[in-house]
Amino acid sequence: MRIVCLAILVQVALLASVAQAGRTVVGVVRGVYDGDTILMATREDSRLKVRLYGIDAPETGKRNKPGQPYGDSSRRMLMYKVMGRRVVAEIMDTDRYGRTVAVIRVDGRDVNREMVEGGMAWAYLRYLEEPYESLYCESEATARARNRGLWRDPHPVPPWEFRDRGLKMNGKNHSGTR
Repeated sequence: MRIVCLAILVQVALLASVAQAGRTVVGVVRGVYDGDTILMATREDSRLKVRLYGIDAPETGKRNKPGQPYGDSSRRMLMYKVMGRRVVAEIMDTDRYGRTVAVIRVDGRDVNREMVEGGMAWAYLRYLEEPYESLYCESEATARARNRGLWRDPHPVPPWEFRDRGLKMNGKNHSGTR
């Protein structure tokens, strides 16, 4: 019985995720957590935490954990671009933490791509699909060639590697168990 209930819950979550994909939401940005996560105030959902689709920004420091180089710069750049502004979120998915994953547009501009092109985030190939894959990879190549942002560092560490190192240092494997 428990397995059946769990299977039904998983299906409902998947259907909700699929139903939300392809939808757009308009709102005002009320918070910027880091270089790839914002908080929107919307009419529909009231408050919506949004992870920027297809990019991964350097980690910012939290409590007693140091962040990565350019983590704070990335957060500030995203704040400059979206804070207090009316944005359109083109919803692509919902992540495992329940965050909406979206392409954020301000006045028609792709903010996600701008973050990559400015050297404030990586193109996150693990989750990218066309047409964004080509666009974001091209933007990353431009940022690298021009030594923008994090590409000034001769050996920048991608955030997913930084997070993996943190888990290993805490005695945890990728699943978060000891």
